[in-house]
Amino acid sequence: MSKTKLDRKMTIRMSELTAFRLERDYRLDGSRSKNEFIEKAIVRALDGLEAEQSQTLPVTLQAAIDGRLGLFEDRVAKLLFKLAVEHDMGLSALLDGRNVDPDYLKKLRAESVRNVRATNGRLTFEGKAREREEDEWQD
Repeated sequence: MSKTKLDRKMTIRMSELTAFRLERDYRLDGSRSKNEFIEKAIVRALDGLEAEQSQTLPVTLQAAIDGRLGLFEDRVAKLLFKLAVEHDMGLSALLDGRNVDPDYLKKLRAESVRNVRATNGRLTFEGKAREREEDEWQD
C-alpha cells in the first residue's frame, strides 16, 4: 500500500486484554489488517458521537436507510403495477359489455375523486354499497 498525504501515523496504547481481542477478532468484520479494523472502529464511534450531537444522520446510517427505502420503493412500485393491471382488466371486462358515454365517464371520475379525497382513500365495497342503499332510500 502506497503512502499518501492523507495517511497519518499514530501510536496508541491499549490493555493486554484489548490487544489480545484485537489480534483474535480483527478479521471478523472483514478487515484485512488491525489498522483497518481500528480505523473502522474509530469511524463508527465518531459517527455515533456526531449523531448524538446533531440533527443529521451519519453517512453510514443514511446509506443504510436509503438502501432499505430503495428496496421498499421497488416493492411498492411492483405491487402498484400489478394492481393497475388487475384494475385495467376489470374495467375492460366491464366495459366490453356496455356502451358508456364519455360525458358520463367525466362525471363519474369527478365524483370518484371527491369520494377518494373525502375518505382519504379508504374506500370499500361495503361502504359504497351502504352509500347507494342510503341514496336509494332517500329517493
